[in-house]
Amino acid sequence: MWLVCRAGASGPNRKQLREQRLLQRSLAIAISSTIGVVGLLVLLVRMAPGWPKVQAAFFNVDILLSTFPNLLAAFLIDIAIFMWCAPIIAVLGLVIALCRDARSPALYPLRLFGVAYSDVFRGVPVILVIYLIGFGVPGLGLLRPWNSPYIWGSVALVLSYSAFVAEVYRTGIESIHESQRSAAKSLGLSHADIMRFVILPQAIRRVIPANMNNFVSLQKDVALLSFIGPVELLRQAGVEKSLLANFTPYVGASIIFLAVTVPATRYADRLIARQNRERS
Repeated sequence: MWLVCRAGASGPNRKQLREQRLLQRSLAIAISSTIGVVGLLVLLVRMAPGWPKVQAAFFNVDILLSTFPNLLAAFLIDIAIFMWCAPIIAVLGLVIALCRDARSPALYPLRLFGVAYSDVFRGVPVILVIYLIGFGVPGLGLLRPWNSPYIWGSVALVLSYSAFVAEVYRTGIESIHESQRSAAKSLGLSHADIMRFVILPQAIRRVIPANMNNFVSLQKDVALLSFIGPVELLRQAGVEKSLLANFTPYVGASIIFLAVTVPATRYADRLIARQNRERS
């Protein structure tokens, strides 16, 4: 009798079995419907009169295989630009957010600077900032290497994305309840110590998922630097397209970007879901 009860307690109950069956059924329906919709779209596209020409111009397997190594080599430049821009953006964005959070009347100029910086660089499209800085600053006649489009293109990305990251930081800072500041003040902590030891550790942890999405966007927008000279992935795809009179290299570039951004986006979604579960 004890063994029977023990076995029943260790195995799944009826409710759990029913939930498992419902989950399996829902999963099967979702997979079937997705396959049906995708299959129908593929069939409709292949039935279009101009599909053979589109296939030859955009989905040429031989051209894709022959140009893919060059595209991957160019993508290393995208990664390098991202790797040196990302930490600078993270630090500068935090500095701008702290400027906006300045509460002392004597520090009002810093607060005004933070507001103006965020308004300007969030309001101007990234591509315009890249054009203005990437062509304008080297036009001052600077000597090499200070006239490099790699340098000033990176500066443009840093300036633009720092404004967005700063707003995310500010949201995290403002999400910390005011009672925590009051409790820290009652313990004799200064404003700087409150920010350093109480507010920022919580705020930064809360905004990691949102900032992950910003950095995913940054990885894609590195391609915009191709308009001012750097031969990165998008520009290399354009070179291959011109040489071969075929658009397939752009498809190859898209595949490379997706291979990086999709896993990063899914990871950010997992972080957001885990954060929501912890809060609930």
